[in-house]
Amino acid sequence: MTDKIVVLTTCGSQKEAQRIARALVESRLAACANVLRSPVQAIYRWKGQVESAKEFMLIIKTSRTRFRALEKKIRQMHSYNVPEIIAVPIASGSRDYLKWLADSVRPARK
Repeated sequence: MTDKIVVLTTCGSQKEAQRIARALVESRLAACANVLRSPVQAIYRWKGQVESAKEFMLIIKTSRTRFRALEKKIRQMHSYNVPEIIAVPIASGSRDYLKWLADSVRPARK
């Protein structure tokens, strides 16, 4: 098991997804964020009703140590009252990729 994770979140627009993705990478909270350009169909329960919406999926690669700050940043920037923020562990991966990921989310030295 590694200390790396994949975080999933959905956004109400492609523009919002791109804005959040860029902010996460620029602030070194994520090494990479993929924005799925085709909307996904979400069917969910909200306030007692079954709803449906088109959303744009973000697939974010980071480390467990950066998760809380990443979650806070997403919540600050997101338009939803309760944004989906789900972390899935990366059990294993290419050594070179995992090293790049770790280097990319390491806070910049001052």
